[in-house]
Amino acid sequence: MQVFFQLCDWRFDIIFDKIAGRGRNMGADRRGGCMIVVEAAVEEDLNRILEIEYEAITPPWTHGALLSEIYRDDSFVAVARRIADGSGFGAEAAQPSGCVVISKESSPLMHGFIILRKTSEDEGELLQIAVDAAARRCGVADLLMSAALSHASENSIESVFLEVRKGNEPAISLYKKHGFSAVRIRKDYYSSPAEDALIMAWPDKHSDMV
Repeated sequence: MQVFFQLCDWRFDIIFDKIAGRGRNMGADRRGGCMIVVEAAVEEDLNRILEIEYEAITPPWTHGALLSEIYRDDSFVAVARRIADGSGFGAEAAQPSGCVVISKESSPLMHGFIILRKTSEDEGELLQIAVDAAARRCGVADLLMSAALSHASENSIESVFLEVRKGNEPAISLYKKHGFSAVRIRKDYYSSPAEDALIMAWPDKHSDMV
C-alpha cells in the first residue's frame, strides 16, 4: 500500500510492508539521497531510545520497562531510522520553511520511536511516541503514527486510546491529524507539573471536546 501526503513542502512516498514480523521495514520515506524507514525496535536500540525519551517524555520509562515492552508479543515497538546512500538528506533541495533538514553529518541514525500495545481483543493503547529534537517538524512523527495505525488495522485493533497533557497542543494536533478525537478529561493525571490528561480515541467516532 502506498500513501502520499504533504509535509514540510515535500511529498512523501510511504510504503508499508504488509508482512508482519520483527525486523521488517514497516514504512519508508525518501528525500534526496536518504531514506527514513520505520522498523521494529530491537534490544540494541534501547540506549538511543532512552536518549530521545529523556529529552521528550516526563517521567521517562526505565531501561527495564522499555526492554520488556520490546519483547512483549502484544506490543508494537518501532523506530524511525535514517539510511543514507552518501549523497546527503535533501542535499540538493532548498530547506523548506519551518523544517529542519536532517543531514547524515549532523543527525543520529535513529530519529524517533513509538509504542503501541494491544490491550484487548479489539483495543489498543498508544503508550509513547517521541522524536529527536533535531528531526521534529519534518514528518518523522507522522511516519511513526502511520506505521502504528497501519499495524493496528492489520491486527484487528478497532480502537486505539491515548493520554496526553491537556496543554500539549503540538501532540494533540498530531493525534487529530491521524484520526484521534478527544473523548474525556482525566483530572490531575500528570505530575511535575500537575496537569489534566486528555483521553483521545481512534478512529474518530466521538464529538470532539477540544
